[in-house]
Amino acid sequence: MSGSKSNPQIVLRPQDVVVLLRLSLQRGPAPTYAALAEELKLTASEIHAGVERSMAAQLLRKDAAGKPAVLLEPLRLFVQHGLRYCFPATRGGMTRGVPTSYAAPPMFALIVQPNEAPPVWPHKVGAVRGAAFYPLYPTVPDAALANPALYELLVLVDAIRGGACESALWRLPNWTSGGPPDAPT
Repeated sequence: MSGSKSNPQIVLRPQDVVVLLRLSLQRGPAPTYAALAEELKLTASEIHAGVERSMAAQLLRKDAAGKPAVLLEPLRLFVQHGLRYCFPATRGGMTRGVPTSYAAPPMFALIVQPNEAPPVWPHKVGAVRGAAFYPLYPTVPDAALANPALYELLVLVDAIRGGACESALWRLPNWTSGGPPDAPT
């Protein structure tokens, strides 16, 4: 886990955010890297490298058993205040795909839908025609379709990345006690 000799700086990658979001859903011991890799459609080495980069970024630590444990408050702060600048939304033309951002639950029911094509992750089994909104990583649609809780988190993250919905910030899981008293429920 070292950078190049000319620049030893470690940089988070988009798939690291996907790994962190998935691990944030975990209750109990974290799954093995191989199990996470299968679920997220990544390789075990990508999971391992992402865990190491996330530890360096102080978004994760390892427990006594050596299993990764997400530091929820730093992750919340990063998602709320840094994610859209590190991994801004990349959009494309009309395509068939999986709804995301404000066009998918839980955001879909919370806001009046604009009179424009919905944002979608381009995907071969997508049933919605909309404007391409490229996911954090190419395997995100497959992983999200297999895990509804992960899909919801990724939708919220995309709403934040796209800058469309400030209300997405208050829809993030209650990883900590806090949030404004007038936050929507």
